[in-house]
Amino acid sequence: MTGTRNLAHWPRRLLALLAVPALLWAASPAQAEITFDSGPVRPVAMSPDGKRLYAVNTPNNTLEIFDLGSGGITPAGRVTVGLEPVAVAVRNNGEVWVVNHLSDSVSVVAVNGVPRVTRTLLVGDEPRDIVFAGSAQRAFITTAHRGQHRTHPSLALVPGAGDPQLTSPGVGRADVWVFDPNALGLSVGGTPLRIMTFFADTPRALAVSPDRNTVYVAAFKSGNQTTVVAPDYICPDFATTPCVREGVTVPGGLPGPATNYEGKRAPDVGLIVKYDNASKKWLDTLGRDWSMAVGFDMPDLDVFSVDANRLTQKSATAHVGTTLFNMVANPATGKLYVSNNESMNHIRFEGPGSFGGSTVQGQIAKTRITIVQGTNAVPRHLNKHIDYRKLAGQAGFDPTVRDHSLSTPLDMVVTRDGKTLYVAAFGSSKIGVFDTASLENDTFNPRTQSAKYITVSGGGPSGLVLDEARNRLYVTTRFDNAVKVIDLAQRTELARVAMPNPEPQSIILGRPMLYDASKTSANGESACSACHTFGGKDDLAWDLGDPDAKVEKSPIPSNLNPQIGSFAFRIKNLNGTNVSDDFHPMKGPMTTQTLAGLTNSGAMHWRGDRSNGFFGVDGYIGSPDNTLKRAAYGDNEAHSFKNFIVALGGLLGKPTPPTGPTAEDVDIMERFTSFQLQVQLPPNPVRALDNSLTAAQQRGRDLYFGPKNPDGTVRPFDGLPGLQPQSDANGGGKTSFTCEGCHRINASEGRFGTQGESNFEGGPQILKVPQLRDLYTKVGMFGTRQLATVRIPGAPHQGQQIRGFGFIHDGTIDTLFRFVNLFQFNDPQIQFERMHKGTPTEATAMAYMASSFGKMGFPYEDAKAVPMQRDMEQFLLAFDTDLAPIVGQQVTFSAQTAFSAGPRIDLLKARAAAPFTSKVLGGAAKECELVAKATTASGQAGYLYLPATGQFRAASGNTVSDNQLRLAALGTGREVTYTCAVPGTGSRMAFGG
Repeated sequence: MTGTRNLAHWPRRLLALLAVPALLWAASPAQAEITFDSGPVRPVAMSPDGKRLYAVNTPNNTLEIFDLGSGGITPAGRVTVGLEPVAVAVRNNGEVWVVNHLSDSVSVVAVNGVPRVTRTLLVGDEPRDIVFAGSAQRAFITTAHRGQHRTHPSLALVPGAGDPQLTSPGVGRADVWVFDPNALGLSVGGTPLRIMTFFADTPRALAVSPDRNTVYVAAFKSGNQTTVVAPDYICPDFATTPCVREGVTVPGGLPGPATNYEGKRAPDVGLIVKYDNASKKWLDTLGRDWSMAVGFDMPDLDVFSVDANRLTQKSATAHVGTTLFNMVANPATGKLYVSNNESMNHIRFEGPGSFGGSTVQGQIAKTRITIVQGTNAVPRHLNKHIDYRKLAGQAGFDPTVRDHSLSTPLDMVVTRDGKTLYVAAFGSSKIGVFDTASLENDTFNPRTQSAKYITVSGGGPSGLVLDEARNRLYVTTRFDNAVKVIDLAQRTELARVAMPNPEPQSIILGRPMLYDASKTSANGESACSACHTFGGKDDLAWDLGDPDAKVEKSPIPSNLNPQIGSFAFRIKNLNGTNVSDDFHPMKGPMTTQTLAGLTNSGAMHWRGDRSNGFFGVDGYIGSPDNTLKRAAYGDNEAHSFKNFIVALGGLLGKPTPPTGPTAEDVDIMERFTSFQLQVQLPPNPVRALDNSLTAAQQRGRDLYFGPKNPDGTVRPFDGLPGLQPQSDANGGGKTSFTCEGCHRINASEGRFGTQGESNFEGGPQILKVPQLRDLYTKVGMFGTRQLATVRIPGAPHQGQQIRGFGFIHDGTIDTLFRFVNLFQFNDPQIQFERMHKGTPTEATAMAYMASSFGKMGFPYEDAKAVPMQRDMEQFLLAFDTDLAPIVGQQVTFSAQTAFSAGPRIDLLKARAAAPFTSKVLGGAAKECELVAKATTASGQAGYLYLPATGQFRAASGNTVSDNQLRLAALGTGREVTYTCAVPGTGSRMAFGG
């Protein structure tokens, strides 16, 4: 058995004390290393004449240039571009374009003569891919439907630019910026011809038809027509017959089991349902219809075709996959191949599935290539040899199954004759090789096909270029940051060229633990990245409870802890067991949380339940009995992250002996933890680049920090039954909470929405207070039905939407406006009257609210409340983060942009001088470090801005003024590119590349 039920028998401390390489756990500097681990999209390209190869060097922020010849591959140059480059496309033999994911920019690079950036195009948030297509060879670039430049005044006349409508339903969130390379305009960031928007979530990949007249656009995390039914709409006590909930008839209760193997009652939670396109109903795993509890439709449009000349959408193809990685068109037939994962989040539970009757163990996401022709999508499972019924350790399981598996399929190439397809399996260190006819006909056998796969050293193959003239395949490998040359006749590696990598060994050695399915799983198909896509989230909810596991205890301090026995208004079945500090293993649906930015956020998971696990229990540092004050709470993120070790067996299916995890398992988690805790979230793309707030955002911030009572008074705890106040850092009891009282913002402590505590919110489970830095990424589900816990009416049916999950732990809340209308943020006595009729006593109402005291929060009168809550919504979308909004931003100054780039350079200089506080940056810092890269006759020269003097320092130590740099940039071929680097990395970017 692999569930946590066996933890009591594991030698926890023995394995935890195994020797760990010193390079992983050296003393931390004042500022930790920062990485973003941006996912590669199109990392390598070849010039049309076959003489040059171009590869993006993501950690070094550079474009690497190589000469190609019969003798192999030779480094020929390097150009500093923007932060986190993830894609490169060749326009012609003399020019390539590079997409910079963190900088929200595209670098136009001239490669003849001295390689240099000639122009920096400013685009939407987190651009990912680029292609050239159409008779005019226009540039198409995918971005999210947000970002500061989308509303820049210079784009006022551009079709599709403007307000991203983050609070509006039925809006597409997939943008493609289209530029004419021959007429980029004189504006600061270039002037696109159009910003096209498609009815899907944020896009990733692009492809071009063989005739170059059609561009294909794919959503990235497109979903799979699953959503969650809120607990309010589920019949109580695991009923098997219909009942009426919130005015509608629903088919019954949770499918069960009603308890875990110990016989302890499960919490009242939500239920994941999946849309059945044949019956046009939202069905659960029992086939019951929950359509009346779902307030929207999901067309699940995944791939769009675009007329590259008219810039109009031609078609949309649905049901291609859940997470779409890359695309390629067959040059002979025009068929489109889409590499993707199909997530199995509709299957309940992890663990062995013995007591619960089902498990998603070993079948988290299926590795696929989907063939698209017209609007018809035909998926092909690349690992169809896997028998998911046979779990590791059980009779009939074949341990060699992983040898034939492919994981995380990324870039693809097809031979000119259209007969052979190569796919980079990022999580398998292999290149899959398929006959396109057998792939399309589904006649291939992975057990025999795998003999043709090409093993690639270094790990993490991410990009492919096919050189048929030399019968070679060029492969970029992310784990060792290198370019490999493969002899296709012999299927062997001819050469390896390492690219410069400034990352420490702890990041390099730890990264594979997130992605390597052959190392971390039983069947070789899925790793942790199957849900935590490139270290982020898949935008789905999963019911990863385990009925075969036991109830554990929470060591996490709580702002408010209801003592059920004396509670005036009893919360029925709190945590399932009616015990406030229980972690019941059947936790119900919960949305995937990002693995970025975990440092300083406390215990992991929505409940913080990874505070208790194999590596022990950690609530307060040095205080197992939880007697120390809140100020001593350790928030041991490394300890909590390592407790995810149970997922190796319980979720990924990696064989676990009866005695517990192996030494290899412990080593995996040590390395994984050291890597992942250095990965940070990006700057907030909603907040202004000068870090200011709009009037609405500022009003929302004032409310967030301000007194809860409208009159400014605070009511005491005295005489209120059932409430246990916790001491604050000074030993005094809290009697009232601002929003910030639970969702702490303290940049010096690294707190951005949480201080690591749990809180009772009147719901069926006690949850940890979560961080709030990435709320803007959850926009797209609109249509939450009437909920008893929300004071405003439920939304009418909202029609087609692009996402199935929204806010809070289970994704049931569609908007932040509805979120701030939850009862705990509003006048409790009026809420009590609305929900339970009659007039309660003050004490009863406050006891019911638990975390709310007196007439606090937003007033009930809608006319007065709505503007306040709308303001709060705006602030939450622009929430504070570890990095200032200016980080990554760029501009190129030249004769072409001389009249438009100046103000932006002034902005970059001002922000480079602006004080900023961030724990991950070592405390007191500046918002960014400004780097200037100037073109000289011999190459690029780097300069670092010195805010104290207003000068730029060269590598030699000599200084020049900004005016001198700008004046020099007016010369032909002497452009200067300014970049706001992450604080602490400016010198490296200025002088190391």
